[in-house]
Amino acid sequence: MADVGPDIIFDDIGSYPLPARMSRGNLPEGESYLELVKDAMAQKIEAGVQRPTYPQFRDMIRMFMDPIEDPERSESPYVLLPEHARIPELSALETLGRMMEAEGRRLSIRVCVTGPVELYISRFGATDYVDILEKIAGSVGRFIEAAKKSRHFDVCVVSIDEPSLGISPSVIFGDEEIMDALETAARPCRGIDCEIHLHSPLMAELTCAVPGINVIGVESAANPDYLKLIDRRVLEENDAFIRAGIARTDIDGMVARLNDRLDTNLWRDPERLEREVFAAESAGVLEERLAVAFRLFEDRVRYAGPDCGLGSWPSQKMAKRCLANCSTAIASFRSRRGI
Repeated sequence: MADVGPDIIFDDIGSYPLPARMSRGNLPEGESYLELVKDAMAQKIEAGVQRPTYPQFRDMIRMFMDPIEDPERSESPYVLLPEHARIPELSALETLGRMMEAEGRRLSIRVCVTGPVELYISRFGATDYVDILEKIAGSVGRFIEAAKKSRHFDVCVVSIDEPSLGISPSVIFGDEEIMDALETAARPCRGIDCEIHLHSPLMAELTCAVPGINVIGVESAANPDYLKLIDRRVLEENDAFIRAGIARTDIDGMVARLNDRLDTNLWRDPERLEREVFAAESAGVLEERLAVAFRLFEDRVRYAGPDCGLGSWPSQKMAKRCLANCSTAIASFRSRRGI
């Protein structure tokens, strides 16, 4: 095994808890909402995330499908006008980017977009209208194209989020149709990394063959055997890489297991809940997970971070601590390996 590898980059998936006593149902609007986004992004940066993703406080389907389905913002059904392919959260990052520029720093981010298959099945379920899928894919691509034009930060990686691929029975498209749609969506990613975020490894090898996609996200913290289902040779043949999940984010499942083991209800004791969760998910545990991924894939490991988003976590404080643990684990792993 090689002694050293590439500089493994720490990114996160996106979703993040809202401040206390706030929910998606009572989100503020306008500048107040953008201030929430900016503050959460600053927390991610403070925790050490190198390619932070704008916090997804809004619904991952509606934030893209609402403009795509709006006849006032589309040139034809499901074909979004380029001037309306904006992710509002990114305007908050322009403000944060200007602040960082004044300090002599440049903000580098990861932009996530909900993938065309995910958006399609949210509206059409187990049907196979390929023409509509392709139109949605083109609209997703326009969101990516618009994001890359930002002035005060650099989009260094884009993630196309397709959690239903390999899981949902509603996905009845053939492999070629899925690949074509993903290629269309990923086309604007020229010159930057393009991840696909999956919840199942069953489509990993197929999606790494999609032109434009070069990083496969695997939820390997909660499901370590997922890594064994991916053939490193297939990655090499397609010049593709792995994003390794090293921190579990399924907080409900983690706490349920801790409750059984400790014969208690940790939800009633937030301080003890935090202690027990991070005793189980220490930086040392996270580092060992990264080491396992590296033993399997070596220089094909390009990104690492939490499995999925942290939106369901009890507080921003706990979510930030999870990210900080990832940062510690990745830095320690780099140091030990001489990376």
